[in-house]
Amino acid sequence: MAITAKLDEFGKPAWIALIVLGFMAFWPIGLAILAFTIWSGRMGCGYHGGSDRWQHKMERMQRKMDWMRAKMTGGTPPGGSPWGNGWSGAPTSGNRAFDDYRTETLKRLEDEQRQFKDFLERLRFAKDKTEFDAFMAERRNRPVQDTSQEASQMPPQGTQQGSPYQSPPQN
Repeated sequence: MAITAKLDEFGKPAWIALIVLGFMAFWPIGLAILAFTIWSGRMGCGYHGGSDRWQHKMERMQRKMDWMRAKMTGGTPPGGSPWGNGWSGAPTSGNRAFDDYRTETLKRLEDEQRQFKDFLERLRFAKDKTEFDAFMAERRNRPVQDTSQEASQMPPQGTQQGSPYQSPPQN
């Protein structure tokens, strides 16, 4: 869809303008466009990932942190313009003590973020291991069925007792 790609380049304001124009032209058109934008996630009205909701949020937070880190150090943000998009190229505030404090705080926050990610991964692993161990214990404790008893209780092949498709007995 070339139209949706073009509108995505312009962002949310273009989609909102299209919705308004759709409602002005004929209300079902506006309603259809509104439903499409919400369903496709273009308006950011929710994430339709289901079980990966927290993973999605963590990745989004990581992208924002990378972008801020690049802006603070004077580098190019991921996917950003090398000219800075209106921010001055100078990463310093003019106060060396504050710059040192900011650098140390950012490093500390990065370490805390990494530790938190590791903790979440260990927590997920422990939960998965607990569930798997419970499953295996349940499976081990299940009584073993004897196949010879099942075979003797089964009717001979070709005759099913009580089948609605069985022909009536002939006299």
